[in-house]
Amino acid sequence: MKKLILAGLVAVSSLTMAGSALAGDAVAGKAKSAACGGCHGFDGNSLIATYPKLAGQNEAYITKQVKDFKADSSRKNELMKGMVASLSDEDAADIGAYFQAQSISAAATFDESKIATGREIYKGGNMQAGIPACQACHGPKGSGTAGIGYPQLGGQYVDYTLAQLKAFKNGSRTNDDKELMRSIVAKMSDEDMVAVANYIASLK
Repeated sequence: MKKLILAGLVAVSSLTMAGSALAGDAVAGKAKSAACGGCHGFDGNSLIATYPKLAGQNEAYITKQVKDFKADSSRKNELMKGMVASLSDEDAADIGAYFQAQSISAAATFDESKIATGREIYKGGNMQAGIPACQACHGPKGSGTAGIGYPQLGGQYVDYTLAQLKAFKNGSRTNDDKELMRSIVAKMSDEDMVAVANYIASLK
């Protein structure tokens, strides 16, 4: 079990830190993020389970996703492509800084019966299946790794998290660094993903 956790930690430490300096202006980002509010909530607290909460999400991750949606190659979404089309890199950083400064205001709902299995995978991985612990990259409480843009997960909606895990597994989303997420979810069953998504929703 320890080897799986260490494997995840090694993956984190091996990533380049280039570009990790954050330069966004949260004050400017508040105004620039106004158009995001309809889906994600004006303070990043989405009220719709299929749209992710952005409150508290790290700037580096948000900036990368904006760029990837704009490029329309490794992460495709027609709605998001249109929304980010006119945003500059500075705009993306400012919006990221604004949402990073916000806090999740309400807990997500989750299935209590899935929590034990989800916790086991998230905390310790699955040695037999070769699945590393999720917390190695995303932290014990799902707070992410801001400096290198690993996203905050804690308190995220089950529907959204599960949709992203499935997207990495079926190859419709490919913007993970060094195919790390795709290599992990390839070893996860549907039941594993549901359990992990529910446990993530329970994190505070």
